Amino acid sequence: MELGPQEDQLFLATNRAGQNQRRQAAIVIGGAIVAFLIAAPFARVQLPPAWAFLSVHESALFVISLITAVLLFGQFEIVRSRALLVLAAGYLYAAVMAIPHLLAFPGIFGPHGLLGNSPQISTWIYVFWRVGYEIAVIAYALMRHRAPAFGPRGAGGEIAFAIAVVLIAAVFFTLVASVFGDELPVLAQADGRYTTTTLVIAILTWGIALIVLYVFWSRRPDSVLDLWLTVVIVLSLLAALQSSLINTGRFDFGFYSGRLFGLAAASFVLINLLVENGRLYAKLAAGQAELRRLTTVDPLTGIANRRAFDTALDTEWRRAMRNRAGLSLLLLDVDCFKSFNDVYGHPAGDDCLRKIAGVLVGTARRGGELIARCGGEEFAVLLPGVGSTEAAALAQRVCQSVRDLNVAHAASTVTAYVTVSIGVAAMLPARLGDTRQASPASLVERADRALYAAKAAGRNRVAEDANQLAVRVAV
Repeated sequence: MELGPQEDQLFLATNRAGQNQRRQAAIVIGGAIVAFLIAAPFARVQLPPAWAFLSVHESALFVISLITAVLLFGQFEIVRSRALLVLAAGYLYAAVMAIPHLLAFPGIFGPHGLLGNSPQISTWIYVFWRVGYEIAVIAYALMRHRAPAFGPRGAGGEIAFAIAVVLIAAVFFTLVASVFGDELPVLAQADGRYTTTTLVIAILTWGIALIVLYVFWSRRPDSVLDLWLTVVIVLSLLAALQSSLINTGRFDFGFYSGRLFGLAAASFVLINLLVENGRLYAKLAAGQAELRRLTTVDPLTGIANRRAFDTALDTEWRRAMRNRAGLSLLLLDVDCFKSFNDVYGHPAGDDCLRKIAGVLVGTARRGGELIARCGGEEFAVLLPGVGSTEAAALAQRVCQSVRDLNVAHAASTVTAYVTVSIGVAAMLPARLGDTRQASPASLVERADRALYAAKAAGRNRVAEDANQLAVRVAV
């Protein structure tokens, strides 16, 4: 599906970042740097192991990354950007890798975790986790300006393929860390302190993050998603500094604060996606309201149109039958309106119709009453719960109010001003009535006959249906 300019503004991946978003991102980055500078001097302060904190942290990362991946997959299904698919796969990979990392972390589920006896397993899983995610972000940055792709598998097939690749990669790297943990370079000593190899790998992963940041900024973040991914990268760099470079090992202050930075970094894209979803629902509701208005409101007069009248008539007819209440209908026609248009022009005719609609709206005061323009110069007034006598009195007031407008009509055969003719018909459900098959259409037909009777009698008047329609209802 190819998106137009208006649709582009609906999605985080295609909506261009404005000054407000850039300002917000700058504030977040500035605040994160200040927090880092405050925490950095305490990075090597040793703290006791907090297994509950680690469990909650890993679980939160899993949930946040998984929801982010699902939302990004949903956007890919619409915009069909392969870059977005790769990024969604990266977040899914991060979510999946959080599971073996939690299971393998020494001390949470056992002295060496559940995936083997080597203390290196969780550390290497973490390395594979971070590098895999960063590679996905680099791929997104390099691919983000490519045209949308419409592969033969369709969006569902592309997503299924990406999920399969992610699961295979996660299982593979988990097996590598679990099976070959003792053969891989030592990253954490028995007391939890990091080795020189850990420092080298941390510098390499930090360098990868810098490359990601360079790729983004060399092409300038275009979309809101690009902008907040830049924030994520900066916070990830600060997290790596805290937990891998300036600290000494596990369970010091840098170890914990780095994980908090990482958790914050993982949250920003999700937060913006959720905010975007809220805005989408708001725009959807506004669009539905506008569509409802376009399909039920007459654009010239601002009152209900024929479609809305037909729907309301059917609804009120059923309600009247159910509640054994009256229902009246006024059909109104502007006298000699064609001649008015011929003499004064169509713009003046439109203005005349708007004035008459205003009179009708001002006359109808009860809840449930509907004023509609049924076409041309014909209007309808639906009066639930109103009998024929009250409806006829209302029609007389409408006639007088239109005359009081004093809209000049030199071509009228009635008076020198615009006038209207009105037909009145009423339906009154009763236990005993005639057995004719009455329907909403029969009420309109009777009102229409009364309208023509008013015209035949000289116009500028009200005519009532001779026989009030009594409809048999079930007792």
